[in-house]
Amino acid sequence: MLLSLLIEITLVVGACILVGAVTIVGRTRLSELASEFRPRLRQSGPYLIALAVLLAFNSVLRDVTDEFSWFVGWEITGAIEAIEGNFIGFVQSFQTELLTTYFSYIYVHGYVFLLVFPLFAYIALQRQQRFRELVVAYGLNYVLGTVLYVMFIAFGPRNVGIGESLLYTTFPQFQTLTTEINNPTNVFPSLHTSLSVTAGIFAYKTREAYPAWLPIAAVLAGSVVISTMYLGIHWAIDVVAGIVLAAGCVYGAERFVAAQDRWVAAAPEGKSALLEVPHLGPRVEMLSAAVGATRWTARFERESDADSDSNEVSSD
Repeated sequence: MLLSLLIEITLVVGACILVGAVTIVGRTRLSELASEFRPRLRQSGPYLIALAVLLAFNSVLRDVTDEFSWFVGWEITGAIEAIEGNFIGFVQSFQTELLTTYFSYIYVHGYVFLLVFPLFAYIALQRQQRFRELVVAYGLNYVLGTVLYVMFIAFGPRNVGIGESLLYTTFPQFQTLTTEINNPTNVFPSLHTSLSVTAGIFAYKTREAYPAWLPIAAVLAGSVVISTMYLGIHWAIDVVAGIVLAAGCVYGAERFVAAQDRWVAAAPEGKSALLEVPHLGPRVEMLSAAVGATRWTARFERESDADSDSNEVSSD
């Protein structure tokens, strides 16, 4: 069942990305991406590799961190319930068969599309700044989210009798996927919320390059946020924490990429600025290559068409 579900998600999301590539990214950027794919991949590929390694590492450590949290974490389910009361029950009082189907598929298929499509769209931009910031922001969400899951132990409302488990009772096949990638106590904050809001913030920041993507991303992100509560998976407090986490991760990603660009610009020709840090010496050479911080990368961006830059990256 898991394999068939993964195939279904891949086909649905892949089809949506193809439609988005034609209607949102456009032929001009697709042609430029095809002709400049290798240099762009050389520039931004290390960020994707780092994110993939992080996700794999997080998957391996998921069970370990869950057990560790019971020794060092703070159980806050009761505190959250005392603050919220039956708010999730109130949200579910509006349930209909149509809404349940919509939010269930948004929670799974729509969420994946919302996160994956911007990666494709932003690598199609002549400048790779937003792409790198997005990847770093995703990584920060996972790292900080994992730390918070260790620090705070909480069960979702469906686990304590507040509201119904609408996702799993209506579409039990989705539980085979969620149990593979999540634990019942990974509730505070809501990473579905934080990652969706992160994608929404970047849609706003790239609204001049992709004006059609902003309303689509806004609807998807808002729907994902509501779905986490409507389906009884997260508390409203989890959602608020997820929004705060998203804002912090976007800010941190922008500062990180800006700092790296300054290091690269200050580096001697053909060398990473990281090699100039005292006491690090040659041991940093491999790291600098891994993160793509080379003078060649900086020169590639500086030589990009200035008019295209102004159209593709909006001012914050």
